[in-house]
Amino acid sequence: MSNHSGDYFIIKAKENGVNVIGLTRGKDTRFHHSEKLDQGEIMIAQFTEHTSAIKVRGKATIVTPFSTIESDE
Repeated sequence: MSNHSGDYFIIKAKENGVNVIGLTRGKDTRFHHSEKLDQGEIMIAQFTEHTSAIKVRGKATIVTPFSTIESDE
């Protein structure tokens, strides 16, 4: 079994109601988890053997080992 775990990343909501949605790995990509963040809330997450992608809807700052991204730009 391969190890799909990755580095941690941070999502900080810049407005109320930011949606963070986890997508599965495998043949069929599906939603498997979602969280709603309010302004100022921070979520620390990590890619796992079950999570291959994260979708962020709303204004947020996403900090990864590679860069910092502003979703509203």
